[in-house]
Amino acid sequence: MASKRISDEPAYVLHRHDWSESSLILEVFTRNYGRVALVAKGAKRPSSSLRPILLPLQPLHLAFGGDAEIRTLRSAEWMGGHVMPGGEALLSGYHLNELLLKLLARDDPHPGLFDIYSNVVEVLASVHAAALQTALRAFELLLLREIGLLPMLDAQTMTLAALEGQTRYCLVAEGGLRQAAASEPNSLAGSDWLELQRSLAAGTSFADTLRACAPHAAALKRQLRSLLNYHCGVDSLRTRKMMLDLQSL
Repeated sequence: MASKRISDEPAYVLHRHDWSESSLILEVFTRNYGRVALVAKGAKRPSSSLRPILLPLQPLHLAFGGDAEIRTLRSAEWMGGHVMPGGEALLSGYHLNELLLKLLARDDPHPGLFDIYSNVVEVLASVHAAALQTALRAFELLLLREIGLLPMLDAQTMTLAALEGQTRYCLVAEGGLRQAAASEPNSLAGSDWLELQRSLAAGTSFADTLRACAPHAAALKRQLRSLLNYHCGVDSLRTRKMMLDLQSL
C-alpha cells in the first residue's frame, strides 16, 4: 500500500493544518486504508482547485501515493450529496472526527466503520437538533465495538452473570457493565442493554442501532462520555470544551 498509487478512494477530511505557506497536512479517513496522513501541496494558494474541496464532513474521492509516513495527495474530487452541516450539527461532526483521530491507528482499515461514519454525516446534514444526540450515541457505541473497546452488553463484565430484565446496570470505564447503585441515575434496565446488544450484532444496520439508542440517548451520554475519555486518555474532549465555551457566551 505504501509504495503504490491509490486512486478513486472514498474519504473524508478529519483534520487539516498548515505545513508551509502554500501547503496543508491532512488527516483523512479512507474506506479501504483507514486513517492516512497526506500533504496537499499548494492547497492554500488562492488559485488551487483543492482549496474549496478539502473540507471536513464532505464526501471525497482521493488519489494519493508515496512511501513516506505522510503521503502525497495527487487529486481530490467532491462527491456531493449533502450540504455542509452548520451550528450544533457542525460541532457534532467535529466531535466524530476527534474520536476517530484519537482512537484509530493510522493505516488500519475499518471499511464498516467508514460506512457508518458516512451514514452519521448524512444524518448531521439533514436532521433537526433533537436527533443529533441519538446519532452521536449510536456512532459512539459502534465505534467502540469496531475497535474492540466495548464490552458485551448482555452480561455483567466482571462476573459474566446474565442481566436481569428489570435490574439497573451502568457502563463504567474500568469495570465494564455492572449493576448500578441507587445513586447512579444514568443506569439502564437489563432489558434495555439487551436490546442495545441485539442492535450491535453482526448483520444489523446503523438504523437498527439508531432506533435502539433513541429512548436512551440522555442516559447513554454520560456513560459513553466517561468511557471515551478514559480510552482517549483525556479528562474532556476538545470539542466538548469548545461547545461549553460557546454555550457560556
